[in-house]
Amino acid sequence: MPMFDGLRSILSPAAAYRRGASLLERNDAKRAFPLLARAAQAGVKEAEYRVGRCYLEGVGVPPSRPNAVRWLERAASHGHVEAQVVLATMLLHGLADGFATGGAPATGSLFGGSAQNAPDFPNAAKWARKAAEAGSAEGQALLAFILGSGPEDLRDVPEADRWYKKSAEGNCAQGHLGYALVLARDASAAGTQDELVRHLRLAADQGLATALYLYGMLCDRGIGVQQDNALATEYYRQSAIKGHRSGQARWGFALVKGLGVPANAQEGEAWLRRAALAGDAEAAAVVGDLYAAGGALPPNYAEAAMWFRRAAEAGHRGAARALAMLYMTGAGVPRDHAEATQWLRVSAESGDKEAHVDIGNLLLKGEGNEQDSHRTRTWFEQAAAAGDPVAAFNFGVCLAEGIGIEKDERKAAEWLRKASDSVVNAQYWLGRMYIEGRGVEQDLEEGRAWVAKAASADMTEALTLLADMMLTGRGGAKDHPGALQKFQRAADLGHVGAMFAVGAMNGGGHEVPTDRATAEKWFRSAAERGHAHAQMMLGRYLARNLAGTRDIEQARMWFERALAQGLDDVRADIAALSAEVGN
Repeated sequence: MPMFDGLRSILSPAAAYRRGASLLERNDAKRAFPLLARAAQAGVKEAEYRVGRCYLEGVGVPPSRPNAVRWLERAASHGHVEAQVVLATMLLHGLADGFATGGAPATGSLFGGSAQNAPDFPNAAKWARKAAEAGSAEGQALLAFILGSGPEDLRDVPEADRWYKKSAEGNCAQGHLGYALVLARDASAAGTQDELVRHLRLAADQGLATALYLYGMLCDRGIGVQQDNALATEYYRQSAIKGHRSGQARWGFALVKGLGVPANAQEGEAWLRRAALAGDAEAAAVVGDLYAAGGALPPNYAEAAMWFRRAAEAGHRGAARALAMLYMTGAGVPRDHAEATQWLRVSAESGDKEAHVDIGNLLLKGEGNEQDSHRTRTWFEQAAAAGDPVAAFNFGVCLAEGIGIEKDERKAAEWLRKASDSVVNAQYWLGRMYIEGRGVEQDLEEGRAWVAKAASADMTEALTLLADMMLTGRGGAKDHPGALQKFQRAADLGHVGAMFAVGAMNGGGHEVPTDRATAEKWFRSAAERGHAHAQMMLGRYLARNLAGTRDIEQARMWFERALAQGLDDVRADIAALSAEVGN
């Protein structure tokens, strides 16, 4: 009867505890706490633990971390195993304000935003060991973590491995995860991989965020389980919901790409953004890519630059290079060559091979500094010596142009030849070396053959050089129709010089049919892209009605643009046009 229970609670601490626990289970914390506190004051260890948890969680009493620690420590000292585990966890995370050996009590609460202390590993290990030896699987996992990942003076990896195994045998999620990671150190032994997968799956089944993420990775890659992208994505989703940063990144990426789920770029971006704000550099880089590339999301280069910078500052080398490209082009940020070069250096020094090449290209244009030259040459030389054909090509260019090293055209040709089996640029450069007699005996036929090989891969510079050789008959037969075909292909691929050449060949005077309408079209394409001679030729076509269209004002405009670029030949055209209009 309630009245009888209330009377007993006045007389018996044990009865006060039972009554308080009963009220607490019925969510009547306001009436429960005084009874629990009375029992705790009388030394009932279960009541001490309950009072500590009430202060920790703000149940029936304002939250107070120092008071929580005080009561949890009393319960732990009296042998309460759960109190030992909770106290050890708080000490490990620097949350044990006012702990007996930790100096003066701190003010504030678990929810009050007070400063977090440094982890107290020795005392955390002490209480975790007591709980572990008392048979607590959670305490065993906690002790194993401290022994395996704590300070060097406490570390004992073999003992940590034993406690992880024991915790896993007690079906503790953290124990399963920890023991799976122990097995992952060497999964080559027979049956080890199956055991690893089993423990990871058991940890994931209990909802442990890290285990959910790692098991998703196994499903994603088909390691120890059948590959299943949809199942992997579901595990990533569950880990993301539980706050796992890498899980949020993977789940966001899956939504953006439609991997195992319907594509949803907006929702995917939100999850990637969450992971990025939590410190995931790869997620920040992907968000930057989303805004830089456009597509599912509208392009926003300013937004892209912000996320690339966040990723680059966190050490993401690809993002550093992407940020450099934005500064190089002035997309989303002010055009700043120095800033671009600085981020290229960051990317290159982190090992990004494309950034190495970008800096090399800057040096070829006479930009960069001596330190860049030496570093670039060293990067390429080391990678080339290790058998990287792209690096062999780049090292050959350094030797050919004297970038960071004394010019040595003979050695340059040797490295270019080593790269020529698989690197199109090396084929083109080697062809030029033979054509110009640099580092090798001049051989126009050999040079033309190497250039033709690069041209067959649609390298525009090779296409235009080969077309020019076919036009003049250098290194082989003269072939104007073949030359026009090569120029046309390069023009279609966007090469401005080839556009002018197609216009010139169609304009007459070559061994191909004259087609001035086509000539004017290609002169216009090159002129609009800033080609001075094409601007002059387009002006002449329009001034003289060479293709059926006469437009004096347009002709004058193109002549003036060509003159502004320093093409003095156009002065006579301007004078003639002025005289004609004057008449």
